[in-house]
Amino acid sequence: MTATPTPSAPPDARTRRRWRRYLADERAEAAVYRDLARRRDGEEKAILLALAEAEGRHEQHWLDLLGDQVGPPLRGDWRTRFLGVLARRFGGVFVLALAQRAETRSEYAEDADATPTMAADEQIHAEVVRALAARGRVRLSGSFRAAVFGANDGLVSNLALVLGVGASGVASNVVLLTGLSGLLAGALSMGAGEFVSVRSQRELLEASNPSPEAAHALPHLDVDANELALVYRARGMTAGDAQAHADDVLRSLSVTTAIAPVGVGAAGADVAAGDPDDEFETHGTAWGAAWSSFCFFASGAIIPVLPYLFGLTGLGAVAVAAALVGIALLGTGAVVGLLSGTSPVTRGLRQLAIGFGAAAVTYVLGLAFGGVVG
Repeated sequence: MTATPTPSAPPDARTRRRWRRYLADERAEAAVYRDLARRRDGEEKAILLALAEAEGRHEQHWLDLLGDQVGPPLRGDWRTRFLGVLARRFGGVFVLALAQRAETRSEYAEDADATPTMAADEQIHAEVVRALAARGRVRLSGSFRAAVFGANDGLVSNLALVLGVGASGVASNVVLLTGLSGLLAGALSMGAGEFVSVRSQRELLEASNPSPEAAHALPHLDVDANELALVYRARGMTAGDAQAHADDVLRSLSVTTAIAPVGVGAAGADVAAGDPDDEFETHGTAWGAAWSSFCFFASGAIIPVLPYLFGLTGLGAVAVAAALVGIALLGTGAVVGLLSGTSPVTRGLRQLAIGFGAAAVTYVLGLAFGGVVG
């Protein structure tokens, strides 16, 4: 372990304050991991408590440097405090994703007063939290993907539809009817499409799963020919490994059947291996994805229509619709960024640029079409 560096001269007030800020951040991060650990059990709880212990070692580093000049405790930065509030009340993948970002923001690599070991620790902590968050991301990936895609599609497509029709000069009630029709048609289409997509994907995966019936053929195989080896070769083993594994399975089968003739035991389980729960976690259910897609498309598509529902017309309605959709796009982009461990600002601005770009094209076409018709 790298020893705590001893300053060659007494630290000035600015340096002491920086050390105290680091100390406060380490204490706050350790508290976050302890709060997250309270909501978990087993291996995840042990890992989170180990992270809290590591933050405690970093805390001690700054205590040693400050000595008798620790002074009154500072509060951690606002992001760490906010993360602590979320950890105490919610937990889950969202908080883990935020913790992952917090670890990647460490300044220790550029600070001469922090040891190289501490900087390396922070990098490894980010990977540990990334691995913990990955479990939750896998569980979210099916329905969450449908939800995010549905919300953004509703926002962008209905804003483009409303602005394009409105720019052509038609009456406001026509714009309102068009927006509501686009909401319903799009939500139904998204829900149906997502249902078919997920169901088809699961059916394709199920067709690739080993058949449980194959296990019942094992006792009747020709031991000398041992075609069981072909199964393992088809699954990716080399010819030699497949033959050796098949021989082991058949030997195991002969022992199992001699002891318990009913069933085929572990040997059959090896042939019929497959975990449908993994597919469920990765892809979600068809109904769950369809319902998420329908609801989130509708929730996004209603936003551009709101100004017209409340009686606004003309450019005022256009401006309010664009502003509301812009806020929503920034929000959905930021959530995706946080959950993926990337910058929420960058993802939010990307969503905004894409949405407004599509809406601007249809608005210009609506103006041109209205001018031609007029």
